[in-house]
Amino acid sequence: MSFDNDPAVTAHTAPGTSLTAARRARELARTVGGPAVDVLVVGLGATGAGAALDAAARGLSVAAIDAHDLAFGTSRWSSKLVHGGLRYLASAQFDVAHESAVERGVLMERTAPHLVGAQPFVLPLTPMVSRGQAALVWAGFRAGDGLRLAARTARATLPVPRRLSAVETRHLAPAVRGTGLRGGLLSWDGRLTDDARLVTAIARTAAGRGARVLTRVRALELTGSGARVRDELTGEEGEIRARAVINASGVWAGGLVDGIRIRPSLGTHLVLRSGLLGPLPAGLHIPVPGETNRFVLVLPQDDGRVYAGLTDEPVEGGVPDVPQVPESDVGFLLDVLASALDVPIRRDDVAGAFAGLRPLLDTTPATGSASAPRTSDISRRHAVLTSPDGVVTVVGGKLTTYRRMAEDAVDTAVAAHGLGAGPSPTAALPLVGAAAPRILAALRAPHRLVRRYGTEAPAVHALGTRDPRLRAPVLEGHPVTRAELLWAVRQEGALDEPDLLDRRTRIGLVPSDRTTALEAAREVLGETLGSR
Repeated sequence: MSFDNDPAVTAHTAPGTSLTAARRARELARTVGGPAVDVLVVGLGATGAGAALDAAARGLSVAAIDAHDLAFGTSRWSSKLVHGGLRYLASAQFDVAHESAVERGVLMERTAPHLVGAQPFVLPLTPMVSRGQAALVWAGFRAGDGLRLAARTARATLPVPRRLSAVETRHLAPAVRGTGLRGGLLSWDGRLTDDARLVTAIARTAAGRGARVLTRVRALELTGSGARVRDELTGEEGEIRARAVINASGVWAGGLVDGIRIRPSLGTHLVLRSGLLGPLPAGLHIPVPGETNRFVLVLPQDDGRVYAGLTDEPVEGGVPDVPQVPESDVGFLLDVLASALDVPIRRDDVAGAFAGLRPLLDTTPATGSASAPRTSDISRRHAVLTSPDGVVTVVGGKLTTYRRMAEDAVDTAVAAHGLGAGPSPTAALPLVGAAAPRILAALRAPHRLVRRYGTEAPAVHALGTRDPRLRAPVLEGHPVTRAELLWAVRQEGALDEPDLLDRRTRIGLVPSDRTTALEAAREVLGETLGSR
């Protein structure tokens, strides 16, 4: 199964972007106890990977570490949307709204058009939606289109919102209850094929610029001049020296740097089988009863599943590695779905569920929380903070604005430590797999692969074309093939079964599917990592 020198692979893979177990071992040996790098980044979610890319693209030497895998934390639990900032207009956070719209346009038109596309959403005007609420939402959609214009995102990229008749609404959203339906409101936003795949693309692009991307390396202690770390695969400890340190560890940031207070917010999604709801040409916005600016999103996927979420609840106590889904959140989401859908969805129809923690910066007085706002009301504005010993921490924000957060963090590190680097070039730097839509459309590979791998899709497809074993789906009824698992090991830094099933693919979101796919994942790992 070796394809290290396969022309079909090398012709479609950017030089230096392959992440492998062997490369990790070599670069870890060079980094721990070696000469100081310009920038050490801690955390390999979207923001941390983005900071590694930003610094490397400016010509700085970079090491980026994570105690787990790429996109292990918050960055794999998002709503899979690249929001344009409409929600922030409603709360008068105009700067956050504009920044979100700009970054959405950057992703859709320049850096990741293969991973981010336009997604239509229908808000059905059921009897639960008053005419006054419908008018407010419509005004918001029009304002959102103004954000698109202000961000200079082309109309061809994001079409204009419009009103729908009841017939049009039922055509785009057949699962919506027809009784009392007055029509609907159609809007558009950015939709990610997969949030964890975006992080993988960012990290690989950083590696192509020379960054050392080191997973399974835990930061035990941070200072302004480096970190004491432990290789989680061997247990060996050592030091990484750096001229600047960026803490991008998200909800865990406060555990590494004193004085950083994070107020995590839990967002839960349900995973449903698409056959349950029937065809969904568009996603859905379903208003939360009794709320004016909260919606449950129903988002169809290309793997036979539908995501429905999300909640926004404060989290008390310690921060777990993998958040558990509260049964109360499941009940809440099912109740909201029942308010608008003609199809009954029961608890045993839920194939899976996932929850993520947003790393919101806690700005409430430290003396108490009696007047603390709901987490749904806390600003999504990000912050870059510098500790007394010089560690730069970036917190807050959201997936959509990861690039700007990374740029601001590197700007701060460069200025604080006198590093020789120019301005960030990442707003115009395509990620691995990116290309203009006309080029992507002409690729000789299935559309689903193009949406996940971009210009590398022909290489992934070629693996299955030459070997029937690799062409076979990992499990019945799911489109992911063994070729995609092999690609993840040889190109995308996957080291074990959870990497393959929970992050490089999303098979693991449904526990029964994960169990079925484990054997295939083990076989691929055994035939690749075991052969070296």
